Amino acid sequence: MNTPNPTRPAHPKGLYLLFLTEMWERFGYYLMIGILFLYMTKADGLGLEKGNANDIYGTYLALVYLTPFLGGLLADRAFGYRKTIILGGTLMAAGYLTLVIPGENAFFTALFLIIIGNGFFKPNISTLLGNLYNDPAYVALKDRGYNIFYMGINVGAFVCNFVAAYLRQNYGWGWAFGAAGVGMLIGLVIFIVGQKQVKEADVLKPTQPEDMPLARIFSTIILPALAAALLGYFASGLLGMKYLLGSKTNDAFLFACVPIIYFFARIYYKAPVKDKRPLGVLFYVFGVVVIFWMIFHQNGNVLTTWAEEYTHREVPTAIEATATQLKLVEEVEAQIQLVPKKDEEGRVVMYKWDTVKVGRYPVYLKNLSREEWPAQGESLKLVSTEIFQSINPGFVILLTPLVIAFFNFLAMRGMEPSTPAKIAWGLLITGLSTLVMILAVAASDNGVEKASAWWLITSYGVVTIGELFLSPMGLSLVSKLSPRRLTSLMMGGWFLAVAIGNKLSGVVGHIGANSDDKSVVFWINFSGAMFSALLLFIMLKHFTRITKETTGRL
Repeated sequence: MNTPNPTRPAHPKGLYLLFLTEMWERFGYYLMIGILFLYMTKADGLGLEKGNANDIYGTYLALVYLTPFLGGLLADRAFGYRKTIILGGTLMAAGYLTLVIPGENAFFTALFLIIIGNGFFKPNISTLLGNLYNDPAYVALKDRGYNIFYMGINVGAFVCNFVAAYLRQNYGWGWAFGAAGVGMLIGLVIFIVGQKQVKEADVLKPTQPEDMPLARIFSTIILPALAAALLGYFASGLLGMKYLLGSKTNDAFLFACVPIIYFFARIYYKAPVKDKRPLGVLFYVFGVVVIFWMIFHQNGNVLTTWAEEYTHREVPTAIEATATQLKLVEEVEAQIQLVPKKDEEGRVVMYKWDTVKVGRYPVYLKNLSREEWPAQGESLKLVSTEIFQSINPGFVILLTPLVIAFFNFLAMRGMEPSTPAKIAWGLLITGLSTLVMILAVAASDNGVEKASAWWLITSYGVVTIGELFLSPMGLSLVSKLSPRRLTSLMMGGWFLAVAIGNKLSGVVGHIGANSDDKSVVFWINFSGAMFSALLLFIMLKHFTRITKETTGRL
């Protein structure tokens, strides 16, 4: 087993450069994500209907993680990693700053810039990190290096929501989005100034005879994917149907994935015999972790809605700086009552809120007892909804050292799980987090009453443990098992799995928005996570053996 050289630092210096760069990039990205759904649905934002907002949210997140396929390919074959990262960061900063401009035209232009920019940035910074740990002096520390890098991501993600809440409440949406752009620019400056620390890891790998030429990839993969997207978008109309898969954006995205999935299948079937087994492990893992990302990225739509409408958010004076000022400006005439919903046999199956007289009142009050409403002209101070987005990264910062210590403890006793085993346990734990939300729905009587914020906090805590077992380990597994010339491209494959999961998060969110049963989303999540974990546990011994044969380590 390789061990670090005692004359060298415990980790390569480039780790800390990439840590800081990613921290600021994720500050901007998660600031924007934290308020995106709110901006789309609130009256002082775009004022979109929630079903439509879910579709846009899922499609945006899907494309953000689909474009790394292209960005990884161009970095591997043409531009190198550092140049591609700088280009991607510049485009992302431009996108965030474009969101400062109100209106739908600027909104969709900004999303396009961020989608392309993230595709260039995201897979290549992860690949640079993996390349640093290919040095025999550091290879034994690769999993831990990715854990540290992952903590950097979440430092930025934790801080950003407090900044977003303060700026949004006191100055408006534009200032909050502008702060995301500033964060990205800070990350870019840090990377450009310190890039010599990762220069040795920025090496293009020679192509092999079995590799498809770049020009052919564009003609047979990229262009067909764009054509397939257009076909998918209009297919339902051509067939006289409203939609094939729930919405036109769903149809377009899933059609576009077909040529890209074909490309990865071709890589597998054309690969030399020595590469087939590790590539087979990667593609199988890519398939099952789709469900994790479907669940995880519902934090921006499903869990944001739960925090906004169904969670007690009243706060003491001590934290008013980031609090929403909910104020009644006129006497409310709405009479709110419980209305029973019955099944076909006339039995009451649930209660829901309804109004007898429609008056003007904030949506937060619809399931708050009348005695708790503020009087006319008075304010009810609430935790800003986006603050809940900081719970997950806060747990990551808190729990990462504990998870690393836990795996170190097991490693010293020869009991550390293999990287595929960590991913399988991560899926199982993620499934348990969805059970917490099922209980939250039951405790709130299906949203008739406000639920305690502790339900959300607990759910985020559990899913964070699953995330720490799975997400950084997935990046590590790609770096371990990919043929060297295809590492960044396989990172693109990992992000393709993320993209499909992200799109499904919007699909499932749309289902939830159209259902009276608030638990239906969480039952879908629980079933999917348990099934995916089972699929991985079934193959675990085989995958662990291949990982050890390929890398000499678990």
